[in-house]
Amino acid sequence: MIETVEYKVREIIAELAVLDIKDVSRDSTLESLGVDSLGLVEAIFAIEEAFDISVPFNANNPAESVFDISSVGSITAAVQELIDQQAP
Repeated sequence: MIETVEYKVREIIAELAVLDIKDVSRDSTLESLGVDSLGLVEAIFAIEEAFDISVPFNANNPAESVFDISSVGSITAAVQELIDQQAP
């Protein structure tokens, strides 16, 4: 199976939240999945490593970040955008 960006993001979040990937949907919020602020930072680091990208994220004030963390779907879209920006 070819791993999609969405699947990998869901996989990372599921692992950090100690959930099965099927319990993590595009509409899920990190809060609804039980991911706290430390888990969010861990997720950002894991996403950066998995996709070889640099996420513009302010851990001290996530509300002011340009990286949308409002849902798994928005995180996926933001990651895809960063990947697309790196494409030659």
